[in-house]
Amino acid sequence: MKAFVTGANGFTGSHLIKLLQQKGHIVKGLVRSSSNLSRLEGCEVELIRGDITDRNALRKGMEGVDTVFHVAAYVELGLVDEAQMERVNVEGTRAVLEVAKEMGISKLVYCSTIGIFGDTQGVAIDETFERQQKDFSSAYDRTKYEAQQWVDRFAAEGFPVVSVMPSGIFGLDDPHFAPVMQLFLKKRLWVWVGGDRVTGIVHVDDVAKAMILAAEKGRLGEYYILSAGDLTTREMLNILAQKTEIPLPIEIPETLVRFLGNGFDLIGKIFSWNPPISRERVHYIYDRCVRVKADKAYQELGWQPRSVSEVMLEFLYQD
Repeated sequence: MKAFVTGANGFTGSHLIKLLQQKGHIVKGLVRSSSNLSRLEGCEVELIRGDITDRNALRKGMEGVDTVFHVAAYVELGLVDEAQMERVNVEGTRAVLEVAKEMGISKLVYCSTIGIFGDTQGVAIDETFERQQKDFSSAYDRTKYEAQQWVDRFAAEGFPVVSVMPSGIFGLDDPHFAPVMQLFLKKRLWVWVGGDRVTGIVHVDDVAKAMILAAEKGRLGEYYILSAGDLTTREMLNILAQKTEIPLPIEIPETLVRFLGNGFDLIGKIFSWNPPISRERVHYIYDRCVRVKADKAYQELGWQPRSVSEVMLEFLYQD
């Protein structure tokens, strides 16, 4: 396989590139001129510099390539640049699809998200679920949903694209979950919120494995949910606490968190700051619950991820 990976220097993209290389595949990757390339240190990858909407850069990246992995995305909650998020997530996906079709790419694997299904209200759903939520929980929720609509449109026209839908992606270099776990293990996580919040969990290397399997075995136009299972935030920390005997931090009451979210929203808008607690983040913590089943990936792709306990315990053995 000769592959082209968008978002090559990102968390998921860099792990995918390393696994592709381990398997002997030739890899090209798209990065911005300002990108931090530390995640790609030691990788033998041909880097194409350009924006995700730069069709000339995309053509250069896809030249001589048979498989495209579209991983690039703007992932953030709270007070975000919604126009920029739409440009990256929606227009970027459209550009990748159009250029891939133009270049005659034989397979495109799109890294979507379980969030496209909307709030499932705690019910575990599979790929056949039709979104019930009429509105959107965030700009990220909306733009990833709209991007998926473009992917589905191209699939309906016969373009060879497969979508994978990861749940929460974990790993030692994960920019979202790992810092919290590391603070806990350093005994510096003194307070926390949302102990009952349910999160689907999958290791970043297992996402990379699934994407390669989707390129090899995935049926065109199909969705494949990727999740090893789910845990509440309390259960996550308990797994680490039982091994380390570190006590759980104090949980801030929900009423206070909601009050702080409203207040920080106002401050953030005044000072152009995305606070750690905002109205949108509070909504994700207490009001929205997306649960999924990954049976289809197990059965059709032969995917075998590590367990949720193994994912969490990896944080104990980092250098």
